[in-house]
Amino acid sequence: MSAGNRLVLLLTAVSTLLLVGCGEDNAAESAVTAAVIDNTAEVEADYAADPAFYHFKSLADLPADLAWENGADQPEMGSPEAKKGGTQYIALNDFPRTLRIVGPDSNGSFRPYIFDNAVMRMAHLHPDTLEFYPGLAESWAVEPDTATVYVKLNPAARWSDGEPVTSDDFLFMFWFFRSDYIRAPWYNNWFSTRYTNITRYDDHTFSISSAVLKPDFAGWVLALPPVPQHYFKEVGEDFVERYQWRFTPTTGAYVINDEDIQKGRSITFTRDRDWWAKDLKHFRYRFNPDRLQLNVIRDQAKSFEAFNRGDIDQFSLNMAEYWYEKLPDSAPDVQAGYIAKSEFYTQYPRSPVGLWINTAQPLLDDLNVRLGIQHASNWQLVIDQYFRGDAQRLNTASDGYPDFSHPSITAREFDIDKAQAYFAAAGFTERGPDGVFVNADGKRLAFTLSTGSQQLADVLTILKQEAAKAGLEFRVEVLDGTTGWKKVQEKKHEIALTYFAGVLEMYPRMWEHYHSDNAYDDAFLEDGSVNPERQLKTQTNNLEAFAVYEVDGLIEDYRDSSDKAHMIELSHRLAELHYDHASWVPGYYQPSLRLGHWRWVRYPDYFNHKHVRTLDEHWVHWIDTDLKQEVQEARKSGKTFPPMIKVYDQWKP
Repeated sequence: MSAGNRLVLLLTAVSTLLLVGCGEDNAAESAVTAAVIDNTAEVEADYAADPAFYHFKSLADLPADLAWENGADQPEMGSPEAKKGGTQYIALNDFPRTLRIVGPDSNGSFRPYIFDNAVMRMAHLHPDTLEFYPGLAESWAVEPDTATVYVKLNPAARWSDGEPVTSDDFLFMFWFFRSDYIRAPWYNNWFSTRYTNITRYDDHTFSISSAVLKPDFAGWVLALPPVPQHYFKEVGEDFVERYQWRFTPTTGAYVINDEDIQKGRSITFTRDRDWWAKDLKHFRYRFNPDRLQLNVIRDQAKSFEAFNRGDIDQFSLNMAEYWYEKLPDSAPDVQAGYIAKSEFYTQYPRSPVGLWINTAQPLLDDLNVRLGIQHASNWQLVIDQYFRGDAQRLNTASDGYPDFSHPSITAREFDIDKAQAYFAAAGFTERGPDGVFVNADGKRLAFTLSTGSQQLADVLTILKQEAAKAGLEFRVEVLDGTTGWKKVQEKKHEIALTYFAGVLEMYPRMWEHYHSDNAYDDAFLEDGSVNPERQLKTQTNNLEAFAVYEVDGLIEDYRDSSDKAHMIELSHRLAELHYDHASWVPGYYQPSLRLGHWRWVRYPDYFNHKHVRTLDEHWVHWIDTDLKQEVQEARKSGKTFPPMIKVYDQWKP
């Protein structure tokens, strides 16, 4: 980019920053009205400058012997009984900090509504069969010899603003995610290193080659989402501010209109009645409510009160307190059949719920301190007391991956004597008057234990009380979800009770969590020694500031290997080294999902699919508006229905 263009973009960014925040109540008022730019010439120049990656050919160059497939034999998702219509009311524990799908503050609990569970990919992994069914693609062909996937897009595919989805949107996807403008290191790395080229054959035909012939390389291609080039023509130096409150055109069923963004209060999605995929198999019986109204209710107890009033339609009952006490089977609304209770067993890689220790913080860089914390954390009491025995202990951060999960590592047990021995080895041998260990320098063995989940506040209380027995003080800090996530992304936490969502993949991801590239800028010198001038890197998923030179090499081998057996061996070794580092304290997992939902929220007879992380992940439920009116009238008149308390255990391991 020329110096002149960079100056224009810099001036645009400055004016943008001055304009942001002028209106607080409505997103339309606070929308950025920055100077118009057009990056088309820059994008085309970048394509031309990298001919090894961006290829342009004709259909005549397409291999003639490709075996095209389309997933037509996959069982249809959703229920033919599903009805369109109604508004689903949902509680948000905090207002999102941005509508961007990438960049700072974008990777929060709101993103599944606008991206993860909302957009269409070339093809989607069926949550029962783990085979692909068509999305944006009408067919695809896999060429293992070159780790290449060829794709024919459905010509009917459209963005929500009416523009067609074309091969150009996939070329632009690579330019976009590789760009420094978006301030997203993980995306920059992934899209720069995991693929070797994209070839455009015509408007609807292209191919993408993976850098490595991984066992599941086809999935890494077919799951890619396009990026609308026509919409992101203004991407430049001020991307983060310019697109902060703009809803990106989507290939999915729901859109956000400017007038439906009430800053700090609510966001409403509207089902696109012209959605191009509304009549397609796998999609016609899903995404059923006409509107999704997400209201900010920051307090968990108030959310439950809103649910009991019928102001929100569903409420997670995963916490034992809600399942057994606050909404027991004997609750009047449950016995009257107004509110249903459903428990659904699923098979899914386990979310790594646990204590993420920031090893860049003072004292926490000491292995003995971390080992002491391991043995001072009484997770079994949390499971027995808080979860009433309905949860189980995690052993590693990569549990639930057949073959790839470590077969023999077990989480360290709560043991006061072992904890004290490790603390003593770190120089903490004397207790102060409050019972907390103090070292020779007068430093107390005390750390802030943070979480962005209000419903886990009582878990922190149990951990705090038990840790005190070992001379360790946990200062409990319960934040709202957005603030809590921002804190760990900026690496300002000491110890955080948090997790990343499990991902339905063949093997666990290692690079983003444990490679030093995501912990520090230039973590090591060329000889492998620690770089004394290294700086902590923020906005990455390495929440432990984990940086071990040996691990870096193993992860690079793991990423580059096409041998499944070798990858399994490396996965086990990496789990062992992570265990030895003791910077993550394994927490718990629950084998089932529990939900309270008003009778008018309907699910298929089978309730949900085998491999799901959340019950709304595939949007197979619907709002029966006629039944809603009947239930509301029944509550007033005293009429009752048969109770709906069901356990769906067809997928129970």
